[in-house]
Amino acid sequence: MNIVDSSGWLSYFADEPSAKHFQVPLQDIQTLIIPSIIIYEVTKVVLRESGSNEAVQVIAAMQKGKVVDLTAKLAVDASQISLQYTLPMADSIILTTARYYNATIWTQDAHFASIPGINYFQK
Repeated sequence: MNIVDSSGWLSYFADEPSAKHFQVPLQDIQTLIIPSIIIYEVTKVVLRESGSNEAVQVIAAMQKGKVVDLTAKLAVDASQISLQYTLPMADSIILTTARYYNATIWTQDAHFASIPGINYFQK
C-alpha cells in the first residue's frame, strides 16, 4: 500500500521534474491510499493557483484510490504521533493512516525526512 503526500501530488499535477518519484505509486490505483486531509491540502493549493475547474479534475483523480476519512480513533492516535515525532497536524494524520494500512509514504516534505520507512525525496 502507498500514500503519496500532498507535496508529491502537487509535483505530479504540475509535471515538475520531481514528479518522476511519484509516478509509480500514483499509477498503481489498487494500492493507493488517500487520507482525506491530503485531498484538502491539494485542493486548497489548486484552487488558489489554478481555479475551480482544475480543482474538480484534481479531486476526481485523487478519489480513484481508497480515500480514508479522519475518524475519532485516527485523530487520537495522530495526536500521539504528532507529539512523538513533532509533526504538524496533517503530517501526523498522514503518518498514522500509513501505519493503519501498512502503507509506504512517498513525499518531498522535510517533516518526514528523519522518520524510518518513508520514501523521502529532497526538493
